[in-house]
Amino acid sequence: MEHPSTPKAAGALPPTPLTLDGSFILHQMYRVRWTSWRALDNSGKKHVVAGAAAAFAAMETDKSASTGLFSLLGHKGDLMIVHFRKTLDELNGAELTVARTELCEYLEPTTSYLSVVELGLYEASVKLYGELTAKGLQLGTAEWNREVDAELAKQREAATPRLWPEIPQRRYLCFYPMNKFRGENKNWYSEPIRERQRMMREHGMIGRHYAGRVTQIISGSIGFDDWEWGVDLFADDPLVFKKLVYEMRFDEASAVYGLFGAFFVGLRFPAARLETLFDGAPPSFT
Repeated sequence: MEHPSTPKAAGALPPTPLTLDGSFILHQMYRVRWTSWRALDNSGKKHVVAGAAAAFAAMETDKSASTGLFSLLGHKGDLMIVHFRKTLDELNGAELTVARTELCEYLEPTTSYLSVVELGLYEASVKLYGELTAKGLQLGTAEWNREVDAELAKQREAATPRLWPEIPQRRYLCFYPMNKFRGENKNWYSEPIRERQRMMREHGMIGRHYAGRVTQIISGSIGFDDWEWGVDLFADDPLVFKKLVYEMRFDEASAVYGLFGAFFVGLRFPAARLETLFDGAPPSFT
């Protein structure tokens, strides 16, 4: 059987772009069991919130990891907890830390999302594949793999801050998963890599127009969750989410090939403000 990364014609480039992977990400969405919560007396509420706030505060101040709390808008949930960790083991540890709090007795999970920070290297891949093919090297050979490994090492060194980011200190977060379309007539994965490179370059140019106003973190979830990518947008002005996503709908990569899942929008707050959320008021950012 032909390997899926094997070029289909002489001189054709391998279809799969190289990627760099960094922090693992877990989004946890919860709905508060308000009936059970209201049944607690005031001292019980304070005890439960204090224990959870202490656990979350410890994760907030851990310099080797990053956890953020967000008050969700809409019917999809009340609380979203986002964890960035260097390994899946550490991510599982963060998840279990949340589960062990007494607060979890009053939280109902609505959904979750697992992914890993991903930097797609379309430009570098096409350039490298073209050079290696011109040299007569064959995909999968030792020589080919050495060249690829050297390029990945160089790219990884330059991109380290983007691979292992902290959760941006911005008030608003918009998270959504997405796929690339696979249909009978239009299929992202059957397009030549040069065409996908062109479309992704044009797609990326739109995001650059919003530099400074929004921080975008793309994560890969193929093999991890039900969609192919997760997108986190962080901003101090939530209208930026609408403007950016709307403008991107008009570029070819999204208009023809983009499929979008549910959107989650939340307001960030520190662990010290957790009690405010359970008092029924929007927690402040500071």
